Amino acid sequence: MANTTRLIKKYPNRRLYDTQTSSYITLADVKQLVLESEDFKVIDAKSNDDLTRSILLQIILEEEAGGTPLFSSPMLAQVIRFYGHAMQGMMGSYLEKTMQAFVEIQSKMQDQSTAFYDAKGLPSPELWAQFMAVQTPMIQTMMGNYIEQSKNLFVQMQDQMQQQARSMFQTFPFPGGPQGADDKKQ
Repeated sequence: MANTTRLIKKYPNRRLYDTQTSSYITLADVKQLVLESEDFKVIDAKSNDDLTRSILLQIILEEEAGGTPLFSSPMLAQVIRFYGHAMQGMMGSYLEKTMQAFVEIQSKMQDQSTAFYDAKGLPSPELWAQFMAVQTPMIQTMMGNYIEQSKNLFVQMQDQMQQQARSMFQTFPFPGGPQGADDKKQ
């Protein structure tokens, strides 16, 4: 079967209908599709509006409400502050690229961990504990370095943009601006 996007319809009664299996499913089922890296799209059965992001946000909300949250309150507040901000577009891209970097690190760690599995494919608890004791601080250091480099790059980019804006606007005779101040001295 060709790798096509699985279509899920959301009906006004809030039920989700999986067109591939011809059955109603729950948010837990959609979460399982995400975990299995299944390509899917959720649409409104009446309007055909794409509701995929909305459904994914519902799953995140349920996950955050139960168990150990992934996002702290200060982090969520900071994300909210970016809505409507001039940097909103850049923030989304930055978070996406940071997540991709983290997934790549995780994948490499999983590749390295194959040596810790026995012939049955089960990890030796002792070896796995040793492996994680070494890997966790290393991953935290790598992510810290990545974030620090990203921050430095962003600050440099912001400085360059400010310099370009200053040089571009110096030619305009704004009252109180550099050129306006020179005119008052003469």
